[in-house]
Amino acid sequence: MDINHIIYIVSEVFQYLFLLYAFLVISSYILLAIFSTKEMIMYLKKNSFVNYSDILSSKIAPSISIIAPAYNESLNIVANVRSLLSAHYVNYDVIIVNDGSKDDSLEKLIETYQLVEVDYLINERIKTQKLRAGVFKSTNPAFEKLIVVDKENGGKADALNLGLNISNNDYVACIDVDCLLLEDSLQKMIKPFLEYTDRKVIASGGVIRIANSCVIENGKLMEVNFPNKMIERMQILEYFRAFLLGRMAWSRLNGLLVISGAFGMFDKEIAIKVGGYDVNTVGEDMEIVVRMRRHMEENKEKYKVAYIPDPLCWTEAPDNYKIFISQRNRWTRGTIETLKEHKVIGFNRKYGVLGMLSFPYWFFFERMAPIIEVLGIIYFILLLIFRDIRWDFALSFFLAAYLSSIIFTVFAIFSEELTYHQYKKKGTGKKLIITAFLEPLLLHPFSLYAAIKGNFDYYFNKNIKWGAMTRKGLSKK
Repeated sequence: MDINHIIYIVSEVFQYLFLLYAFLVISSYILLAIFSTKEMIMYLKKNSFVNYSDILSSKIAPSISIIAPAYNESLNIVANVRSLLSAHYVNYDVIIVNDGSKDDSLEKLIETYQLVEVDYLINERIKTQKLRAGVFKSTNPAFEKLIVVDKENGGKADALNLGLNISNNDYVACIDVDCLLLEDSLQKMIKPFLEYTDRKVIASGGVIRIANSCVIENGKLMEVNFPNKMIERMQILEYFRAFLLGRMAWSRLNGLLVISGAFGMFDKEIAIKVGGYDVNTVGEDMEIVVRMRRHMEENKEKYKVAYIPDPLCWTEAPDNYKIFISQRNRWTRGTIETLKEHKVIGFNRKYGVLGMLSFPYWFFFERMAPIIEVLGIIYFILLLIFRDIRWDFALSFFLAAYLSSIIFTVFAIFSEELTYHQYKKKGTGKKLIITAFLEPLLLHPFSLYAAIKGNFDYYFNKNIKWGAMTRKGLSKK
């Protein structure tokens, strides 16, 4: 057998493997879209009978602590705390953990909310960094729900763990302090914990929306605008696909592996039992959900990780490619760390849907997707050099991939328009469709680069930790 024949055989094998992988990816997206649609319809029907004022007015409503880590958030801190204190809920408090900020975040909070240091008993069930200035509460009864803790810097996970130690409530809503919560967010997020009687809900997540270009006054969302920058528009479509098509479907299958770090609610006792957030990962939001699920599976307890499609939280997205790449690099490293840490779950029937469906999907179609895509590009380049290419086949393949991406994005857009329809201004629908055609060409290459760089940094650049995420603030249009 000569070398040319070997190259031919290898080439054919690779072609069929790439074709099979593409078929499986597209098939999985179709199935997720179907499950997501069914779950969305079911949720909207059930939700039409819910009277949220009953939860709002009930004195026996479950107690919730909103935990918001803050590091150098001087630009947004006052307005965002005001937003958190405006929640329409009876039994809750707000714990701001100032994680060793070097700016004047703490001074602004002390001045605005009339804070004074108090003696506060902390049940240190999870080891964290030490307090710095201490614990503060307001002398103004209007801000009695607010607790501010100043600690030495230990990272977001460490700050959340201190919040878990301080909280005296049954549930914790962990949120990025630079995010904006809608007033009815707690009412809607707590509902899954109340409605399941045959199993324990350990976590609940909701839709995250992008607030860039929106008008926010005094911590309230006043006007929803579609951004002018193309990079911000394209991220909106990413969020549509991820939250409306992906996580809705996984919630229906009870296979959800991640609750967004921007806003998620957890059963506090289970979170503490598993040791709280892992301070040694940059993907602490995904890792704690997997660890909580693993705990429930190993103890053979019935449980649910819930998800609701309501747009409850608005956040600021990167407005330039440098910050975008840094963010997606971190997401990639967090995924690698979590899957590696809990590899025992994979293809293990002991863990049910988690081991036999969720973990394999996340490994092959999230973890490995960018690597396989780059291998495909390299393979195509080698074909250009060493073999004749059937350009009709090659172009048909690329066109199919491009159009399938657009179809799923357009489906996500229609799901948004037919349900919550946040972008109401005339002409926005047309802009969304145009952006759908541009996104695979203008944003996906940067996503791919960030993912590959994340893989490289994970294995070869051990000094890299979090990554910059510069905020410009949500208090203005």
